[in-house]
Amino acid sequence: MRITGKKAEDLQIAYIGGGSRGWAWTFMTDLAMDDTLSGTIRLYDIDQAAAKANECIGNHLTARADSVGDWKYVVKNTLEEALTGADFVIISILPKTFDEMAVDVHMPERLGIYQSVGDTAGPGGMMRAMRTLPLFADFARAIRQYCPQAWVINYTNPMSLCVKTLYHVFPEIKAFGCCHEVFGTQKVLALVAQQALGCEAIDRREIEVNVLGINHFTWLDYASYQGIDLMPIWKQYVEQHYEEGLDEKDHNWANSSFNCAHRVKMDLTRRYGWLAAAGDRHLAEFMPGDEYLKDPQTVKSWKFSLTSVDWRKQDLKERLARSARLVSGEEEIPLEPTGEEGILLIKALCGLGRVVSNVNLPNDAGQISNLPQTAVVETNALFERDQIRPIYAGALTPEIHELIRPHVENHERVLQAALEGDTELLVQAFLNDPLVKGRAGETEVRALVTDMLKATM
Repeated sequence: MRITGKKAEDLQIAYIGGGSRGWAWTFMTDLAMDDTLSGTIRLYDIDQAAAKANECIGNHLTARADSVGDWKYVVKNTLEEALTGADFVIISILPKTFDEMAVDVHMPERLGIYQSVGDTAGPGGMMRAMRTLPLFADFARAIRQYCPQAWVINYTNPMSLCVKTLYHVFPEIKAFGCCHEVFGTQKVLALVAQQALGCEAIDRREIEVNVLGINHFTWLDYASYQGIDLMPIWKQYVEQHYEEGLDEKDHNWANSSFNCAHRVKMDLTRRYGWLAAAGDRHLAEFMPGDEYLKDPQTVKSWKFSLTSVDWRKQDLKERLARSARLVSGEEEIPLEPTGEEGILLIKALCGLGRVVSNVNLPNDAGQISNLPQTAVVETNALFERDQIRPIYAGALTPEIHELIRPHVENHERVLQAALEGDTELLVQAFLNDPLVKGRAGETEVRALVTDMLKATM
């Protein structure tokens, strides 16, 4: 990497999961629209054909007349080739296939345990971790050997456990996890503020927030717009619109597997005082199973969806078809802002400015004062040249701490279970999970763990 004036040149970025048909295209788009960064993207994926397709798509995008980014995309055959001398490492992988994820999400339904996402908390998140964390242990060892000074950006779920594994294996690693769920809540606040204040469109980046929690179960105790306290405005909106919720324009919950009417957020604000800052599908999975996810009818009443794996499989088919069109030139990626912040964070770490953003890091600095230092937490942090400085977020309320506590405890259990093959620890984690508690007895849970392990082995 070379820093010249206000540019970072000859950046070497290793992309683990370089055949990705989702976030990779988002990343390519942002790179093509920025003229202050240039270099090489090393694509590594066990599905080399997918990586080859992205190599073609990325290089075509760079060559377009409307692209200002100067990047070369190259497929690497081994992890060593991808990592050696890298300045940044991006990890964005799907552990195994949607067939295994179908087990994660749908097998627990035999015990009346429903999951709206199944990749972070609950039985699905824990089983996904069992497949994912050994891979992340390998990644950490390879990074320690081939590029120990690289910044490592993780986008893979379960986010908290993936980041925790990287630091467990390589304590000196410079890794962090990025998630855009808080961005979505800033957009909700922007919409509410527009209505309440009679403003023109407000960019979500103008909404300043304090972030506390763990990934996909983050909370805001502070939100401000141009010096105006938005928390009373949000609470008033909740009381006025609690029954119908908030349907964002062009994002109606009933027409999507991902959108929601934010009624779970509203209910959690009523109950706990703070604003839960993630999509309702994620938030519901951290709460007791007899609340928002009691059954499909209950889910519908809260105006969000159970995202079936069949839907994901169909979506993958459509992405594969789009990949083929992009490779052939039949379709072009539109160069429009994606709303992601990955490029901004890379620029800041290169010394091209300073950025404050929410990030997943170990709680070493005590950024959340009443969670263990060993926990991986999500708070704001300041990004600047070769530094990430976590911002002190404060303490969780006793009530919210009690909601988060079992998940932090389970992170310890699942990490050890995955890396040591300890099935008993996994059973204890299942029994301690709020979605599972009260929904089934120990004998049934043990049988479920056994069957899920066999089905995804």
